[in-house]
Amino acid sequence: MTEKSANHNANYLRYVNAFDPPTKHFTTCLRAFAVGGFICTIGQFFRYMLEFAGLTGDMLAGTVSAILIFLGTLLTGLGVYDRIGKNAGAGSIVPITGFANSVASPAIEFKTEGYVYGMAAKMFIVAGPIIVFGVSAGAAVGLIYWLIGL
Repeated sequence: MTEKSANHNANYLRYVNAFDPPTKHFTTCLRAFAVGGFICTIGQFFRYMLEFAGLTGDMLAGTVSAILIFLGTLLTGLGVYDRIGKNAGAGSIVPITGFANSVASPAIEFKTEGYVYGMAAKMFIVAGPIIVFGVSAGAAVGLIYWLIGL
């Protein structure tokens, strides 16, 4: 890169940064922590209610997960989860509801392209790599565990 283009890039970055509001790191982290904690508290509330109803073990865990996935997808479809994410940042994408949002959002966005080539094909654009690496990591850990157990 020449000196002229480097100087031009530096000038451009100064120009862009003049319009960019400063990041309030402490407030952003606090808000993410509060919203993520609130989502997890809702999940814990459902867990206690279902335990009180008599569910235990894997059935309890699966039901709570299904409820949270449903709520995340429903709020995404209603446009509420995007507003939560805009204000909460990482606090809204870390829990299981964020994963549901990452699957539902592309499906809604590409619905106009049809059910097969739009919704079905684009549904896992964001979540696909997470699923692939999650399954791969789980298989690798399982294989290591199996080898150690021999």
